[in-house]
Amino acid sequence: MNNLCADIGWKSINHEGEQLCGDHVDIINQDDNSTVIVLADGLGSGVKASILSTLTSTIISTMLAEGLKLEDCVSTIAATLPVCSVRGVAYSTFTIVHLIENETAEIIQYDNPPVIFIRNGERCEYPKSELNIDGKKVYRSVFKLQEDDCFVVMSDGCPHAGIGLAYNFGWKLDDIADFMQMMCAAGYTAKTLATMLVDQCNKEYGYHPGDDATACVIKIRKREPMNILFGPPRNRDDCDRMMSLFFSKEGKHIVCGGTTASIVSAYLKKPVKASLNFERSDVPPIAEIEGVDLVTEGVVTVSKVLEYAKDHLDRDELYEKWSFGKDGASLISRLLFEEATDINFYVGRAVNPAHQNPDLPINFNIKMNLVEELSRCLKEMGKRIKVSYY
Repeated sequence: MNNLCADIGWKSINHEGEQLCGDHVDIINQDDNSTVIVLADGLGSGVKASILSTLTSTIISTMLAEGLKLEDCVSTIAATLPVCSVRGVAYSTFTIVHLIENETAEIIQYDNPPVIFIRNGERCEYPKSELNIDGKKVYRSVFKLQEDDCFVVMSDGCPHAGIGLAYNFGWKLDDIADFMQMMCAAGYTAKTLATMLVDQCNKEYGYHPGDDATACVIKIRKREPMNILFGPPRNRDDCDRMMSLFFSKEGKHIVCGGTTASIVSAYLKKPVKASLNFERSDVPPIAEIEGVDLVTEGVVTVSKVLEYAKDHLDRDELYEKWSFGKDGASLISRLLFEEATDINFYVGRAVNPAHQNPDLPINFNIKMNLVEELSRCLKEMGKRIKVSYY
C-alpha cells in the first residue's frame, strides 16, 4: 500500500441563458483508495442535455464502481438513452478516470476532448488502445501513478471557448495544456485549478458562454494528516487522556477555543501568547502556544471556516478572502482545504458557561452542529474524516 491519495475538484459554467448545465460530474469512492470519476457532456444544452449527462455519468460510475465491465456500461448507455430526433444520435459523450488503489489509472474516453496529463511539470503523452463497443470508438489507457501527477478532464465547451472572439477556432488544446502546466507548477489544489480553467474559459467567451464548459482536475499527492482540538471534555478527568491522544497523532495540530487553549497550555507547560492584532473585525485574533501549529478562538472562527467551506464546494467566490488572509478562519481554511487529506477532530462536550447568556446566539447544539456540518463539507472535498467526542 502506498501513501498516495487523489485530490479531485471540478467546476462548470452554463450555456448563456440556461439554468441547468448540460455537463455532469460524478465521483464514486469504491473504498478508501479506489475512485471512479465520470465527466459526461449531454447533447446540446439545457434540460435535455442535463438529463442525458446525468443519466450517463450516474449509470457509468455506478456500474464501474460495482465492478462491471466497460463494454456492459457502454451497451447499457446505448440502450438506455433516447435518440435525438433532429441529429439522429443518442447518449452523451464521456470521460472516465478510474483510480485503482491510488496506484494505477485507467482512463476511458469517448468523444470528449483528450485528457491532459501532466507529470514532473510537463505535459506527457500516455498509451491509448482503441476499442469498438457497439459501433462506438472508445479509447482506453492504463498506466501507473506517481506523486504530483495531474489529470485535466474537460467537456468540449473548454476548447470551444473564444470561437469567433479571441480565436478563430477556439482555445486550442495545446494552449489549454500550456496554461494548466503553468498553474500546476504553482501548487494549487485541484478545485482551484479547475476554477481557474473554467474562469479563463468564461473570459474567452467574453462572459457570454456559447456552450456548457466543465473542467475536472485530479491531482495525485501524498497523504497529509491534520488534527483539530475543539472545546474541553465534559469530564475534567479526561483532559490528560484527550491531550495525550491529540498530540500523539502525526501531522499538524490546531487548537480552537480559549478554554481549550488554557488546557493545552497547562498540559504542555507552555504559556499562551495572546495577540490583540485583529486582522478582520468579524474574526477574533489568533494566539500562540509552543508546540501547537495554530491557536484560534472557537465557535465564531469555526463558523467562518464553515461558511468558506460551503462556498468552496459551490461557486468558490470567497477563495481570495481565505487564500490570502492572516486571520484564524483563513489560516484554518488553508490548512484544511488545501493541505490536509486526513483530518481528525477531537471535540469536547463540555458546556461553556459564556455561551449560556440568552443574549448570545451561541449554544452547545450550535457547536456540535458546526462540527457535523464542517465534517460533511470536508468529506465532500474528498477528505478522510474521523471525529472523536469527549
